Amino acid sequence: MLTVVAEDGHEGYAFQSPDVIRPSVVDKYLRPALVGEDAFYRERIWQNVEQRQRGSSGQLADKALSAMDQALWDLAGRALNLPVHRLIGGFRDKIAAYGSIMCGDDIPGGLATPDDYGNFAQELVSRGYTAIKLHTWMPPMPGAPDPRNDVRACAAVRKAVGPDIALMLDGYHWYNRSDALYIGKALEELDFLWFEEPMDEASMSSYAWLSANLSIPVIGPESMQGKYRTRAEWVRGNASDILRTGMLSAGGLGPVLKTAHLAEANGMNCEIHGNGAANLALCMAVANCVYYERGLLHPHLDYDQPPLYLNAIPDPMDGEGFVHASQLPGLGEDINFDYIRSHAID
Repeated sequence: MLTVVAEDGHEGYAFQSPDVIRPSVVDKYLRPALVGEDAFYRERIWQNVEQRQRGSSGQLADKALSAMDQALWDLAGRALNLPVHRLIGGFRDKIAAYGSIMCGDDIPGGLATPDDYGNFAQELVSRGYTAIKLHTWMPPMPGAPDPRNDVRACAAVRKAVGPDIALMLDGYHWYNRSDALYIGKALEELDFLWFEEPMDEASMSSYAWLSANLSIPVIGPESMQGKYRTRAEWVRGNASDILRTGMLSAGGLGPVLKTAHLAEANGMNCEIHGNGAANLALCMAVANCVYYERGLLHPHLDYDQPPLYLNAIPDPMDGEGFVHASQLPGLGEDINFDYIRSHAID
């Protein structure tokens, strides 16, 4: 947990992998930019830290920038006793969630076959989901990648849930153009809502080609580096129909908002990638975002069981498939500080 403390005692928090916000990164890159600054000058702080990335030899990752920015937004919300989505300027108080299914596996009763996907999709609909996204098989699963098996899984899910549930595919990320086109044409026949990251996103021209040859919307880029600047190039190059961003790849709430506004100015939706309190707050503030990604989900996992460092999950879903905005100050995470203090490591 990254903690930012203001001079008046207010604090903000963000959770990230220890490898990303390890002490050497915090001490060398984050602390010098933060100490002595006004915590409400988030943009100035972010710009200052981002400029240190090039000289960091890859040590200062976008995820570290995201954690810092997230903690600063959380601090501001807690200091002003406001939820972050209202601090940004809220657009909605609830949003439809899509159930984001894990990648395929070879576990009995898991996601080993197309029928397993269909059966699990039926279960998700019974829980209230009105939209579902598949992640199909990837290496090192035996036989993966297999575009035909991906299509079989998609067909099994459509057959299982019927025509009224919105479906999306986020499959193997390194298909070639021919395989991506084959899958995309099949998804058109199955009336899927979008097709996500089927090829290496470093080849923007491949995505422009795919988008031009499919009627189903292509969404991206999800994981390509470059933050909002890369997304601007994708818009300019007609490389996708829906823009993609999120806390994991964008470098913070500020850059996500820049990307969303860029998409809006160009008549595009911008879907937020990933779950969690920060992404949920963004979904509540971004007008051109339709869904919240809830997951990852698997038949053998209980998503609604909070991790030990939280007292409750940040994104409970109601019976109609909506996740509601937190009304807690800050990002809305109900943090189990007692657990964290008792398990801290020096």
